[in-house]
Amino acid sequence: MGTLLSDADVIERIFHHADNNTTDTGDTIWREPTENYLSPERFTAELELLRRLPVPFCPSAALPDAGSYIARDAAGVPLLVVRGEDGKVRGFRNACRHRGMAVADGSGYTKAFVCPYHSWAYGLDGALKHVPGPEGFPGLDQATHGLVPVHTVEERAGMVFVTQDEPVATDTLADIPDILSADQVHFDTIELVDKANWKLIAELSMEGYHIKALHNRTFYPYGFDNLNLVETYGPNSRITFPFRRIEKLRDMPPEQRRVDGMLTYVYQMFPSTHVSVLSSHSMLIILEPISPNETRWVIYRLSNNGAERKNDDSVEKAKRDAEFIESSGLNEDRDAACSIQAGLATRANEHFTFGKFEKGLAHFHTNLRDYLALLDGR
Repeated sequence: MGTLLSDADVIERIFHHADNNTTDTGDTIWREPTENYLSPERFTAELELLRRLPVPFCPSAALPDAGSYIARDAAGVPLLVVRGEDGKVRGFRNACRHRGMAVADGSGYTKAFVCPYHSWAYGLDGALKHVPGPEGFPGLDQATHGLVPVHTVEERAGMVFVTQDEPVATDTLADIPDILSADQVHFDTIELVDKANWKLIAELSMEGYHIKALHNRTFYPYGFDNLNLVETYGPNSRITFPFRRIEKLRDMPPEQRRVDGMLTYVYQMFPSTHVSVLSSHSMLIILEPISPNETRWVIYRLSNNGAERKNDDSVEKAKRDAEFIESSGLNEDRDAACSIQAGLATRANEHFTFGKFEKGLAHFHTNLRDYLALLDGR
């Protein structure tokens, strides 16, 4: 386990790297077999792992009131999460107990979930409340026919974590900082599908070695070339991407320095999620594997943390910031991941080599290997 640096220490470390033309580096070289991006067997094991670890499902801010719900697939399973009248968030398998049809779709607000097939109705707590024509189901015990809950739902760090099945480990949330807050404004959700393995997409946000080359006209003019802080805690990590304008802080007393607008923090939530805290908005990005070569992005976009940012002007500024990210750097990342996936068909590489500038990637793949081994005792 590790403790993340304070904002003040982050600033000082960035200045040290800038002055010495250095960056955080790892101790090892990692070689990841390319077959792990293609293998159906490996993909099946990864899905099982995603179902047996606490994985963010949505930000708490996306479920602001009792009756707020989100229904979508997670690790290939249709799920439903809802905030109850008691304020507690619960998660269920999105299948009616009569004939299995989904009882909810998308997101919104409701007082009850009514199956569109035969109108069986369920409360926000998942309990079966009404069966039309009860005489047609003699002996039906409504108490045992509620929606089937997932193993665990937990709100933490401004996010709703769902563990679908019996957990293979319980330590992945240790030392998680308060990244998000339920007070933030969730202003939209977008979904994207790309022809790339989920790990290829995840890897893009774990290192800054590619910034100058891949984002030469979008991110690089505002940032540094290969200058990052890489901190690890448990299987998770935080990658810091400083902006050039952080130099404005040099002549300020340390106690007056603030990181807002001076850098981007990217919190990697093992295994398939990250939170980017940018200049004017935050993104919770959840990667949902569809197949070995296809992935759905689920992106929740929010105003940045802090009550003072909840005014209309700040939300509009957050939306503009989000539009810039979506139309520029995000598309460059997506194209890169898809190109790598297509290139796997060449069989030119038996493995990918992650060097010392890619410390976060070595940390990720080491943990993914070790947690997958827990599934069957390998």
